[in-house]
Amino acid sequence: MIEILNRIVDEIERHLADPDAHQATGAEMVEAVATSAGTTSYHARRMFASLAGMPVSEYVRRRRMTVAAADVLSGDDLLTIAVRYGYGSVESFGRAFRAVHGVSHADVRRDGGPLRSQPVLRFRLTVEGSRPMDARIIDQPALRLVGHATRLPLIHEGENPHIRRHVESIPPAEHLRLKELSNAEPAGILSITGDVDPDSPEGTELTYLHGVAVVVDTPVPTDLDALDLPAGTWAVFRSSGEHPAALQRMWAATATDWFPSNPWRLRPGPSILSVLEHSADSSTATCELWLPVERERR
Repeated sequence: MIEILNRIVDEIERHLADPDAHQATGAEMVEAVATSAGTTSYHARRMFASLAGMPVSEYVRRRRMTVAAADVLSGDDLLTIAVRYGYGSVESFGRAFRAVHGVSHADVRRDGGPLRSQPVLRFRLTVEGSRPMDARIIDQPALRLVGHATRLPLIHEGENPHIRRHVESIPPAEHLRLKELSNAEPAGILSITGDVDPDSPEGTELTYLHGVAVVVDTPVPTDLDALDLPAGTWAVFRSSGEHPAALQRMWAATATDWFPSNPWRLRPGPSILSVLEHSADSSTATCELWLPVERERR
């Protein structure tokens, strides 16, 4: 996977100032590399975002604007520069330029900066994994997730306050009703996140469902939202300790340690978090993270 990610970076670099290449999105460039390497674009983009801390689309935008800054300083015609980097007008190019550098291209031409450069990424394999990861592979029958769903913005780092407000808005009695409905694995109250494209920038809406898992023929109360999942394989990771720090470290380790070392890749589907137990003040917890996977073709 490290080699595949570096090939993706090389492909992006080759086409930064190629107007024809800008007809293809970053995702489509990833698709070409992933297919030739025998994996999926979805898995490659998820791994890229996890390890780089940004989706491919954001990295491409930052790299284009980093290289474009030199052209702006050289005095080239702005419309020519805009077209060169895949923008149809000076205005759209200007918005992208300001979003990356924090200043307009006019300011840069006048003052020479400031500029925020995005270095070329290079993924390297480091010796990690000295502590075994607690994971299991489960072939799960079709199931239904039921509960209270909402649309809220994606936040890449830290706690998502929109999720917290949604959960706090659900009355305690409703939590008890949901627990009574639960009759399938994963058991108990679940945090389900879906409809997240690997290239989604921060602020993009996702679907969050606070609910439980039930067998597919379970009657669902009309006031609850439902999400049906087909049968499939899941990788289940367990973390225990300081919360949410232990959970966040385990999330990161799935990308840095587990997936590069095991013949599995992510498949489209929601991520499911189950809190098995927690301290009275929720400062420590034991959690399970369920991720939809499929066997990697070698």
